[in-house]
Amino acid sequence: MVWFNDSFGRWIKEWGMAIMAQQMTEAAQILYERINRVVQGKSEVNRLILATVLAGGHVLIEDVPGVGKTRLALALAGALGGEFRRVQCCVDLMPSDLTGVNIYHPGEQRFQFVPGPVFSHVMLADEMNRASPRTQAALLEAMEEHAVTVDGKRYALPEPFVVIATQNPAEQQGTFPLPEAQLDRFAVAVTLGYPDADTEHALLTAAMREVSDTDDGKNEQASESLRTWRTLREKIRAVFVDDSLLQYMVAVVRDTRAHPELALGVSPRGSLWWMKVSQALAFVSGRTFVTPRDVQASAVATLAHRVKLKKGASRRQEVCALIASVLAQHALPD
Repeated sequence: MVWFNDSFGRWIKEWGMAIMAQQMTEAAQILYERINRVVQGKSEVNRLILATVLAGGHVLIEDVPGVGKTRLALALAGALGGEFRRVQCCVDLMPSDLTGVNIYHPGEQRFQFVPGPVFSHVMLADEMNRASPRTQAALLEAMEEHAVTVDGKRYALPEPFVVIATQNPAEQQGTFPLPEAQLDRFAVAVTLGYPDADTEHALLTAAMREVSDTDDGKNEQASESLRTWRTLREKIRAVFVDDSLLQYMVAVVRDTRAHPELALGVSPRGSLWWMKVSQALAFVSGRTFVTPRDVQASAVATLAHRVKLKKGASRRQEVCALIASVLAQHALPD
Protein backbone atom coordinates (compact mmCIF):
# COMPACT_ATOMS: atom_id res chain seq x y z
CA MET A 1 0.00 0.00 0.00
CA VAL A 2 2.90 2.34 0.75
CA TRP A 3 4.43 1.51 -2.63
CA PHE A 4 1.11 2.25 -4.34
CA ASN A 5 0.76 5.58 -2.59
CA ASP A 6 4.33 6.60 -3.51
CA SER A 7 3.86 5.57 -7.15
CA PHE A 8 0.52 7.35 -7.38
CA GLY A 9 2.05 10.48 -5.84
CA ARG A 10 4.92 10.47 -8.34
CA TRP A 11 2.46 9.98 -11.20
CA ILE A 12 0.36 12.92 -10.02
CA LYS A 13 3.49 15.08 -9.75
CA GLU A 14 4.73 14.13 -13.23
CA TRP A 15 1.26 14.70 -14.68
CA GLY A 16 1.11 18.14 -13.08
CA MET A 17 4.56 19.04 -14.42
CA ALA A 18 3.53 17.94 -17.92
CA ILE A 19 0.40 20.11 -17.76
CA MET A 20 2.46 23.10 -16.59
CA ALA A 21 4.99 22.56 -19.40
CA GLN A 22 2.14 22.50 -21.93
CA GLN A 23 0.74 25.74 -20.51
CA MET A 24 4.13 27.43 -20.74
CA THR A 25 4.51 26.32 -24.36
CA GLU A 26 1.05 27.69 -25.14
CA ALA A 27 1.96 31.00 -23.45
CA ALA A 28 5.06 31.30 -25.66
CA GLN A 29 2.96 30.51 -28.74
CA ILE A 30 0.46 33.24 -27.83
CA LEU A 31 3.31 35.76 -27.60
CA TYR A 32 4.58 34.64 -31.00
CA GLU A 33 1.15 35.04 -32.60
CA ARG A 34 0.74 38.55 -31.17
CA ILE A 35 4.03 39.68 -32.64
CA ASN A 36 3.20 38.07 -35.99
CA ARG A 37 -0.02 40.08 -36.17
CA VAL A 38 1.94 43.32 -35.84
CA VAL A 39 4.95 42.52 -38.05
CA GLN A 40 3.55 40.38 -40.84
CA GLY A 41 5.48 38.29 -43.36
CA LYS A 42 8.52 37.85 -41.06
CA SER A 43 7.51 34.76 -39.09
CA GLU A 44 10.98 33.18 -38.87
CA VAL A 45 12.68 36.41 -37.77
CA ASN A 46 9.88 37.06 -35.28
CA ARG A 47 10.29 33.57 -33.84
CA LEU A 48 14.06 34.01 -33.50
CA ILE A 49 13.78 37.41 -31.79
CA LEU A 50 11.06 36.24 -29.40
CA ALA A 51 13.09 33.14 -28.50
CA THR A 52 16.17 35.27 -27.83
CA VAL A 53 14.34 37.72 -25.57
CA LEU A 54 12.60 34.93 -23.65
CA ALA A 55 16.04 33.44 -23.01
CA GLY A 56 17.23 36.80 -21.64
CA GLY A 57 19.39 37.84 -24.60
CA HIS A 58 19.77 41.30 -26.11
CA VAL A 59 18.74 41.88 -29.74
CA LEU A 60 20.26 44.13 -32.43
CA ILE A 61 18.03 44.84 -35.44
CA GLU A 62 19.95 46.23 -38.43
CA ASP A 63 18.07 47.42 -41.49
CA VAL A 64 17.10 50.35 -43.68
CA PRO A 65 14.44 52.84 -42.51
CA GLY A 66 10.76 52.02 -42.74
CA VAL A 67 10.80 48.20 -42.61
CA GLY A 68 9.36 47.88 -39.10
CA LYS A 69 12.35 47.74 -36.72
CA THR A 70 10.85 50.01 -34.08
CA ARG A 71 7.38 48.58 -34.64
CA LEU A 72 8.68 45.08 -33.91
CA ALA A 73 10.46 46.24 -30.75
CA LEU A 74 7.30 47.96 -29.48
CA ALA A 75 5.18 44.90 -30.25
CA LEU A 76 7.62 42.65 -28.43
CA ALA A 77 7.71 44.89 -25.37
CA GLY A 78 3.93 45.11 -25.29
CA ALA A 79 3.53 41.34 -25.52
CA LEU A 80 6.05 40.56 -22.79
CA GLY A 81 4.75 43.03 -20.23
CA GLY A 82 6.84 44.73 -17.58
CA GLU A 83 8.17 48.26 -17.68
CA PHE A 84 9.18 49.52 -21.12
CA ARG A 85 11.41 52.53 -21.83
CA ARG A 86 12.45 53.95 -25.18
CA VAL A 87 15.57 56.02 -25.86
CA GLN A 88 16.05 57.85 -29.15
CA CYS A 89 19.84 57.89 -29.47
CA CYS A 90 21.63 60.97 -30.77
CA VAL A 91 25.11 62.46 -30.59
CA ASP A 92 24.39 64.65 -27.54
CA LEU A 93 22.87 61.83 -25.48
CA MET A 94 24.87 61.56 -22.25
CA PRO A 95 25.68 58.36 -20.28
CA SER A 96 23.65 59.71 -17.34
CA ASP A 97 20.65 59.99 -19.69
CA LEU A 98 20.70 56.18 -19.75
CA THR A 99 21.94 55.14 -16.32
CA GLY A 100 20.49 57.91 -14.15
CA VAL A 101 21.93 60.75 -12.10
CA ASN A 102 22.29 61.92 -8.49
CA ILE A 103 20.37 65.14 -7.82
CA TYR A 104 21.25 67.30 -4.82
CA HIS A 105 18.43 68.57 -2.60
CA PRO A 106 19.77 71.68 -0.77
CA GLY A 107 16.97 71.81 1.75
CA GLU A 108 17.58 68.24 2.88
CA GLN A 109 21.33 68.42 2.22
CA ARG A 110 21.36 65.06 0.50
CA PHE A 111 21.67 63.49 -2.92
CA GLN A 112 18.85 61.47 -4.45
CA PHE A 113 19.45 58.97 -7.22
CA VAL A 114 17.02 59.32 -10.13
CA PRO A 115 17.09 56.08 -12.21
CA GLY A 116 17.50 56.30 -15.99
CA PRO A 117 15.70 54.27 -18.67
CA VAL A 118 17.96 51.23 -18.14
CA PHE A 119 15.94 50.61 -14.97
CA SER A 120 13.24 48.82 -16.95
CA HIS A 121 12.52 45.33 -18.17
CA VAL A 122 12.67 46.12 -21.89
CA MET A 123 14.68 49.11 -23.15
CA LEU A 124 14.59 50.13 -26.78
CA ALA A 125 17.75 51.95 -27.91
CA ASP A 126 16.58 53.34 -31.23
CA GLU A 127 19.36 54.10 -33.74
CA MET A 128 21.99 53.10 -31.21
CA ASN A 129 24.90 53.90 -33.52
CA ARG A 130 23.98 57.60 -33.36
CA ALA A 131 25.01 57.73 -29.70
CA SER A 132 28.60 58.71 -28.91
CA PRO A 133 31.10 55.99 -27.94
CA ARG A 134 31.03 57.25 -24.35
CA THR A 135 27.27 56.80 -24.17
CA GLN A 136 27.41 53.43 -25.89
CA ALA A 137 29.96 52.32 -23.30
CA ALA A 138 27.50 53.17 -20.52
CA LEU A 139 25.47 50.16 -21.62
CA LEU A 140 28.32 47.63 -21.44
CA GLU A 141 27.98 46.96 -17.72
CA ALA A 142 24.19 46.99 -17.90
CA MET A 143 24.00 44.49 -20.75
CA GLU A 144 26.50 42.04 -19.28
CA GLU A 145 26.05 42.32 -15.51
CA HIS A 146 22.50 43.73 -15.30
CA ALA A 147 23.77 46.55 -13.10
CA VAL A 148 25.12 50.09 -13.44
CA THR A 149 27.62 52.07 -11.40
CA VAL A 150 26.86 55.75 -10.79
CA ASP A 151 29.22 57.92 -8.70
CA GLY A 152 30.92 54.84 -7.35
CA LYS A 153 27.73 53.11 -6.23
CA ARG A 154 26.44 50.00 -7.94
CA TYR A 155 22.72 49.58 -8.64
CA ALA A 156 21.11 46.31 -9.74
CA LEU A 157 18.70 46.45 -12.68
CA PRO A 158 15.26 44.83 -12.69
CA GLU A 159 15.04 41.20 -13.74
CA PRO A 160 14.58 40.31 -16.45
CA PHE A 161 16.35 43.10 -18.34
CA VAL A 162 16.65 43.14 -22.13
CA VAL A 163 17.99 45.71 -24.59
CA ILE A 164 16.51 45.86 -28.07
CA ALA A 165 18.66 48.13 -30.24
CA THR A 166 18.20 49.26 -33.83
CA GLN A 167 20.58 50.80 -36.30
CA ASN A 168 20.50 51.86 -39.94
CA PRO A 169 23.54 50.48 -41.81
CA ALA A 170 22.69 52.44 -44.98
CA GLU A 171 23.50 55.84 -43.44
CA GLN A 172 26.88 56.39 -41.79
CA GLN A 173 27.05 60.18 -41.56
CA GLY A 174 26.91 61.31 -37.95
CA THR A 175 27.05 57.77 -36.59
CA PHE A 176 29.53 55.84 -34.45
CA PRO A 177 29.97 52.17 -35.40
CA LEU A 178 29.38 49.83 -32.49
CA PRO A 179 32.70 48.38 -31.26
CA GLU A 180 33.32 44.63 -31.10
CA ALA A 181 32.87 44.57 -27.31
CA GLN A 182 29.42 46.11 -27.70
CA LEU A 183 28.37 43.84 -30.56
CA ASP A 184 29.44 40.76 -28.63
CA ARG A 185 26.93 41.55 -25.89
CA PHE A 186 24.02 41.13 -28.30
CA ALA A 187 22.82 37.54 -28.39
CA VAL A 188 21.63 37.94 -31.99
CA ALA A 189 21.82 40.51 -34.77
CA VAL A 190 19.09 40.24 -37.39
CA THR A 191 17.66 42.04 -40.39
CA LEU A 192 14.01 42.27 -41.41
CA GLY A 193 14.31 43.08 -45.10
CA TYR A 194 11.55 44.41 -47.34
CA PRO A 195 8.17 42.64 -47.22
CA ASP A 196 7.00 40.48 -50.10
CA ALA A 197 4.34 41.77 -52.50
CA ASP A 198 1.39 40.11 -50.75
CA THR A 199 2.41 41.39 -47.32
CA GLU A 200 2.92 44.94 -48.60
CA HIS A 201 -0.46 44.84 -50.37
CA ALA A 202 -2.11 43.72 -47.12
CA LEU A 203 -0.36 46.56 -45.30
CA LEU A 204 -1.73 49.14 -47.73
CA THR A 205 -5.21 47.64 -47.62
CA ALA A 206 -5.26 47.72 -43.82
CA ALA A 207 -4.12 51.35 -43.87
CA MET A 208 -7.00 52.27 -46.18
CA ARG A 209 -9.47 50.71 -43.77
CA GLU A 210 -7.74 52.52 -40.92
CA VAL A 211 -7.08 49.21 -39.19
CA SER A 212 -4.23 49.34 -36.71
CA ASP A 213 -2.56 46.25 -35.26
CA THR A 214 0.14 48.20 -33.49
CA ASP A 215 0.80 47.29 -29.89
CA ASP A 216 2.31 50.33 -28.20
CA GLY A 217 3.58 48.40 -25.20
CA LYS A 218 0.72 49.58 -22.92
CA ASN A 219 -2.12 47.29 -23.99
CA GLU A 220 -2.90 45.28 -20.91
CA GLN A 221 -4.78 42.63 -22.88
CA ALA A 222 -1.65 41.92 -24.93
CA SER A 223 0.72 41.94 -21.98
CA GLU A 224 2.05 38.82 -20.30
CA SER A 225 2.95 39.14 -16.65
CA LEU A 226 6.56 39.32 -15.59
CA ARG A 227 6.01 36.19 -13.58
CA THR A 228 5.12 34.29 -16.76
CA TRP A 229 8.18 35.67 -18.55
CA ARG A 230 10.45 34.57 -15.70
CA THR A 231 8.86 31.12 -15.66
CA LEU A 232 9.32 30.77 -19.41
CA ARG A 233 12.99 31.66 -19.03
CA GLU A 234 13.48 28.93 -16.43
CA LYS A 235 11.75 26.38 -18.66
CA ILE A 236 13.98 27.33 -21.59
CA ARG A 237 17.10 26.66 -19.52
CA ALA A 238 15.88 23.10 -18.94
CA VAL A 239 15.55 22.29 -22.69
CA PHE A 240 17.85 19.36 -23.48
CA VAL A 241 20.81 19.76 -25.86
CA ASP A 242 22.51 16.57 -27.02
CA ASP A 243 26.28 16.44 -26.64
CA SER A 244 26.72 15.83 -30.39
CA LEU A 245 25.15 19.25 -31.05
CA LEU A 246 27.40 20.87 -28.45
CA GLN A 247 30.44 19.32 -30.13
CA TYR A 248 29.21 20.65 -33.48
CA MET A 249 28.90 24.19 -32.07
CA VAL A 250 32.38 24.04 -30.56
CA ALA A 251 33.88 22.86 -33.85
CA VAL A 252 32.24 25.68 -35.81
CA VAL A 253 33.25 28.52 -33.47
CA ARG A 254 36.81 27.22 -33.22
CA ASP A 255 37.04 27.25 -37.01
CA THR A 256 36.08 30.94 -37.07
CA ARG A 257 38.99 31.73 -34.73
CA ALA A 258 41.47 30.11 -37.12
CA HIS A 259 39.83 31.20 -40.38
CA PRO A 260 42.33 32.86 -42.78
CA GLU A 261 39.88 35.62 -43.74
CA LEU A 262 38.90 36.57 -40.20
CA ALA A 263 40.79 38.90 -37.88
CA LEU A 264 38.36 38.16 -35.04
CA GLY A 265 36.51 34.90 -34.46
CA VAL A 266 33.47 34.01 -32.37
CA SER A 267 33.95 34.48 -28.63
CA PRO A 268 32.99 31.94 -25.94
CA ARG A 269 30.06 34.26 -25.16
CA GLY A 270 28.96 33.72 -28.75
CA SER A 271 28.95 29.93 -28.48
CA LEU A 272 27.06 30.17 -25.20
CA TRP A 273 24.34 32.34 -26.74
CA TRP A 274 24.19 30.06 -29.79
CA MET A 275 23.22 27.24 -27.45
CA LYS A 276 20.77 29.37 -25.42
CA VAL A 277 18.97 30.73 -28.49
CA SER A 278 18.74 27.19 -29.92
CA GLN A 279 17.12 26.07 -26.67
CA ALA A 280 14.65 28.95 -26.81
CA LEU A 281 13.77 28.22 -30.45
CA ALA A 282 13.04 24.61 -29.52
CA PHE A 283 10.83 25.72 -26.62
CA VAL A 284 8.86 28.23 -28.70
CA SER A 285 8.33 25.43 -31.24
CA GLY A 286 6.82 23.26 -28.51
CA ARG A 287 9.74 20.88 -27.89
CA THR A 288 11.75 19.99 -24.78
CA PHE A 289 14.87 19.17 -26.77
CA VAL A 290 17.01 20.95 -29.37
CA THR A 291 17.11 19.62 -32.93
CA PRO A 292 19.77 20.24 -35.60
CA ARG A 293 17.25 22.51 -37.30
CA ASP A 294 17.17 24.79 -34.22
CA VAL A 295 20.97 24.99 -34.20
CA GLN A 296 21.07 25.78 -37.91
CA ALA A 297 18.28 28.39 -37.69
CA SER A 298 20.07 30.36 -34.96
CA ALA A 299 23.65 30.05 -36.25
CA VAL A 300 24.10 33.08 -38.52
CA ALA A 301 22.14 35.45 -36.28
CA THR A 302 24.21 34.57 -33.21
CA LEU A 303 27.64 34.34 -34.89
CA ALA A 304 27.92 36.76 -37.82
CA HIS A 305 28.00 40.04 -35.87
CA ARG A 306 30.81 38.74 -33.62
CA VAL A 307 33.43 38.21 -36.33
CA LYS A 308 35.58 40.74 -38.16
CA LEU A 309 37.11 40.39 -41.61
CA LYS A 310 40.82 41.02 -42.05
CA LYS A 311 40.21 43.28 -45.04
CA GLY A 312 38.36 45.75 -42.82
CA ALA A 313 34.83 47.07 -43.09
CA SER A 314 32.43 44.90 -45.02
CA ARG A 315 28.73 44.49 -45.61
CA ARG A 316 26.71 42.18 -43.42
CA GLN A 317 25.95 39.98 -46.44
CA GLU A 318 29.64 39.17 -46.85
CA VAL A 319 30.06 38.15 -43.21
CA CYS A 320 26.88 36.07 -43.26
CA ALA A 321 28.06 34.28 -46.39
CA LEU A 322 31.41 33.50 -44.75
CA ILE A 323 29.70 32.10 -41.64
CA ALA A 324 27.46 30.00 -43.88
CA SER A 325 30.52 28.59 -45.63
CA VAL A 326 32.07 27.63 -42.28
CA LEU A 327 28.83 25.92 -41.26
CA ALA A 328 28.75 24.00 -44.55
CA GLN A 329 32.15 22.47 -43.76
CA HIS A 330 30.68 20.60 -40.77
CA ALA A 331 28.01 17.94 -41.01
CA LEU A 332 25.10 18.46 -38.66
CA PRO A 333 24.51 15.54 -36.29
CA ASP A 334 21.48 13.37 -37.09
